[in-house]
Amino acid sequence: MQATLHTRSAAETERAGEVLAPLLAPGDVVALTGDLGAGKTRLVQGVACALGVEEPVTSPTFNLLLVHPGALPLYHFDLYRLERESELEDIGFFETLESDGVSMIEWGDRFPAALPADRLVVSIERTGDQSRLLALDARGPRSEALASAWLARCHAEGLT
Repeated sequence: MQATLHTRSAAETERAGEVLAPLLAPGDVVALTGDLGAGKTRLVQGVACALGVEEPVTSPTFNLLLVHPGALPLYHFDLYRLERESELEDIGFFETLESDGVSMIEWGDRFPAALPADRLVVSIERTGDQSRLLALDARGPRSEALASAWLARCHAEGLT
């Protein structure tokens, strides 16, 4: 399933994440792609807020993985600085994906073969100073259901 969402501001991109959060379940994987500054972290911040994460959520570029406790554990990866897929083992990537929380992976397109078959890929593209196009590519039955529910809730919220 492929679909798109448009946001007109950073706040709307964050709101899209807030709308996504209650739909997430343990084991869900959301791979985020897009240029630097596209809004990947902003979307994660919205998810974190709605999950009740109390600490600040920033890009985990230098840590590679930040764990945020909330209603559902949020595993926030940033694969930008990794050079080889074999480095994923060193950060517990595969074990984390199969754990009790949701994994949101910035730069998820760096090692696509390492991602689970059933995943939601969200590619974020700048369409203006603040506006963004979120292209959803659901790969697998769980991700298709997740993407469909997210789109429906976004439309109900006035996000198109």
